[in-house]
Amino acid sequence: MLRKVSWWFFGILCTLIGLYPILYFILDRNFGLLQSKSSELLNSFDWNLGFYLHIILGGFALLIGWIQFPKGFRDRNRKLHKRIGMAYVTAVFFSSIAGIYIALSATGGIISVIGFASLGIIWLGTTMMGWFTAKKHRYDDHENWMIFSYAATFAAVTLRIWLPLLILMHQGDFIPAYQIVAWVCWVPNMIVAWWIVRRRKEKEGDTFICSTKIN
Repeated sequence: MLRKVSWWFFGILCTLIGLYPILYFILDRNFGLLQSKSSELLNSFDWNLGFYLHIILGGFALLIGWIQFPKGFRDRNRKLHKRIGMAYVTAVFFSSIAGIYIALSATGGIISVIGFASLGIIWLGTTMMGWFTAKKHRYDDHENWMIFSYAATFAAVTLRIWLPLLILMHQGDFIPAYQIVAWVCWVPNMIVAWWIVRRRKEKEGDTFICSTKIN
């Protein structure tokens, strides 16, 4: 029961933050992370293209990615799983490249730049490995890589959880909070993903040992 509730809570978070970019088209531009950007960046066509490409496609990836993990869904809807997967990979490919580009102008200087750029590179790399292993029909490896990929995608959620807390901890000072969140929004996610993948491999090893003994 607890596991089911946790899963649906996870899905609700992914859905809400996946739809969050809509607010940037409804509210005034003096909203969210745009408040910390200089007028030069806000008036730059290239930066705006990168920013909106990143948030729209990243939100889309977050919105559709979580439904791919339940085994029952994959087994019953193999063609749909493949189509959603290709949509996810395509969205991440363009969103991560755009994310790396806008990370170069991240508020907070080099600490934020390296943190967010590293996230973008890891997001791109794990997703491409997930796509590559699926093409090679290495489905266990594919699932492992996609766990890491979605852990990076989920940084959009954890950033919005951590940032208000960090700002509060720093008594309203945005810059140090943003420098820290550039790392804590994704590093713990990757540690959790590593733990999940490790447990999967241990279970696979136990299954192999049991089947060998039976044979």
